[in-house]
Amino acid sequence: MKKLLLSCFLATLFLFSGITHIHADEYLRVGMEAAYAPFNWTQDDDSNGAVPIEGTNQYANGYDVQIAKKIAEGLDKKLIVVKTTWTGLIPALTSGKIDMIAAGMSPTEERKKEIAFSDSYYTSRPVIVVSKSGDYANATSLDDFSGAKLTSQQGVYLYNLIDQINGAVKETAMGDFNQMRQALQSGIIDGYISERPDAISAENANSDFKMIAFADGKGFTTSASDTAIAVGLRKNDTEMLAKVNSILAGISEDERVHLMDKMIDEQPAEQASDSADSNFFSEVWTIFKNNWDQFLRGAGVTLFISIIGTVVGLVIGLLIGVYRTAPKAGNKVLAALQTLFGWVLNVYIEVFRGTPMIVQAMVIYYGTAQAFGISIDRILAAVVIVSINTGAYMSEIVRGGIFAVDKGQFEAATALGFTHGQTMRKIVLPQVVRNILPATGNEFVINIKDTSVLNVISVVELYFSGNTVATQTYQYFQTFTIIAIIYFVLTFTVTRILRFIERRFDADTYTTGTNQNQTMEVR
Repeated sequence: MKKLLLSCFLATLFLFSGITHIHADEYLRVGMEAAYAPFNWTQDDDSNGAVPIEGTNQYANGYDVQIAKKIAEGLDKKLIVVKTTWTGLIPALTSGKIDMIAAGMSPTEERKKEIAFSDSYYTSRPVIVVSKSGDYANATSLDDFSGAKLTSQQGVYLYNLIDQINGAVKETAMGDFNQMRQALQSGIIDGYISERPDAISAENANSDFKMIAFADGKGFTTSASDTAIAVGLRKNDTEMLAKVNSILAGISEDERVHLMDKMIDEQPAEQASDSADSNFFSEVWTIFKNNWDQFLRGAGVTLFISIIGTVVGLVIGLLIGVYRTAPKAGNKVLAALQTLFGWVLNVYIEVFRGTPMIVQAMVIYYGTAQAFGISIDRILAAVVIVSINTGAYMSEIVRGGIFAVDKGQFEAATALGFTHGQTMRKIVLPQVVRNILPATGNEFVINIKDTSVLNVISVVELYFSGNTVATQTYQYFQTFTIIAIIYFVLTFTVTRILRFIERRFDADTYTTGTNQNQTMEVR
């Protein structure tokens, strides 16, 4: 166990740079989803002017990327894309994780309260994406969508446009356009409101999708602030805002139109084969064969975070368990401090057991930068989040394991002159570790699955990698089938290994006189 802990500690020190103060350098860090073609997307090489995505070996391209490149050139900096979920873009900006947002974001009044916006670099036009085989494929006006189940992305003006359609069923807003395309393909919704470039991309990638554009007077009523797309900046960054506006002013309208048309043509769209031999399983195999390296890297990160997090969480739980069983100090001051620290531990346990890990990730990763001006490596942040979350649960599991030890053993140890530390180390904890091993294994399995929520802080784990592949192929069910299989293989393998360790713990040898009997678990 000591060797394992030492190895984990050294590996962590080796892989992570740790905590560094936020500072400007030669890079311009621009946040975007990299999953909203043709505005931004992810690809595997640097073709067609793509730029690197931070923390990965992948690249980002699209209209937003090309605009950001022009801005970076004007600022004499190198562009690097920070792939971030839509809900994480503004926290990433305000916390200093990124320098600006270029993600097809409209300067709405609500967003202006949090960040500043540049002049517009594109004007969008809202449309509705439907299924060619659906009931609304021949719609020509908003009135034709009465009774339709419609949705759009959470936190964007497009979702509010549904209110302009009389009789439409306003479904719950979704996290990103990938979810909406998946929902449309499966028939859960009848359509989703999008922007014209994205709708064209959806049509090109999936032959069953159709864009419904409206003639003047038959479509949506929008404001200039809604349809404009601008660069997001921190409110106090007035100098940067002036420079960005100056650079954007140098890009003509004809150049912007030409650039958008070019990005629509160059966007990747890997469609399912239409051959007679094609089926669901062959498509799954093709996706895995073409993208196995992404899945492998994601699985490796998932395993690393979950292993370190579980081991550190177990250590935290054991330490808290030992502390909680310690006798009261004889000195009144020490006793008061002991009580106070015990109260702090209770607060820690209740907070981290009572809040979702996804919220903890946002607070720890973005909050530390925003509140204290320090930047934590995202993988290190992920390890810390999983560790302290696991530690809160493990402390209660350890407490139950200690209570399961017969009180007579504590009394016997005291009678023999053992200190509390000796009693716990030599008698109690070995039994506790065996008793809690199944629960520890369960926490390990949970951690493997729960690392998926860390995509909100752009950790490139298995779910993040798989979702990227899905955005590239537009084959959601096939891609997520692969992800599910990999998760199952990981959890099943871990479970078998832990069962083996349990059997090793159960192989106790007892010596009575001249007879030696070995008792093992009967299976």
